[in-house]
Amino acid sequence: MTRPALIASVCIVIAGIAAITAVVLMRGESSAPPQMSEEQRATREKFFGTSKALPPIEKGQEMRPRW
Repeated sequence: MTRPALIASVCIVIAGIAAITAVVLMRGESSAPPQMSEEQRATREKFFGTSKALPPIEKGQEMRPRW
C-alpha cells in the first residue's frame, strides 16, 4: 500500500468513527426530558417567577433601568 493510500484510508476511518459517535450522541440527547415534580416546579416559579405575560407599561413610565 502506498503512503497516500494509507493516509487516505486512515482519514476515511477517522471520519467514519466521528460520524458514528455523532449519531450515537445525538440519539441519546433526543430522548424526552424528565418531567418536573410539583415541588421542583414550585421552587422554579418562586426563583424565576411565573411564565405569565408582563403587565403593560404605564404611560410615562421609564423602560430603562435607573443606574
